[in-house]
Amino acid sequence: MASKNLNRLKVVLAEKRRTNKWLAEQLGKDQTTVSKWCTNSSQPDLGNLMQIAKILDVELTDLVRFEEFKKDGTE
Repeated sequence: MASKNLNRLKVVLAEKRRTNKWLAEQLGKDQTTVSKWCTNSSQPDLGNLMQIAKILDVELTDLVRFEEFKKDGTE
């Protein structure tokens, strides 16, 4: 599952005309961490996703790619 694009953070940041550097500053996180989230090489936990949604004024579901999961719960 690690190779899947599980989040839409990069897309949403582009739509909001914000950078991962800006988001890192808002979250108090290292820019490298946010960059990894944006490239899907690692994933933010639920708490961070909730903070990101609030900061970007989007729904939590806007940040997650649900189509990556099949109906039976497998990859």
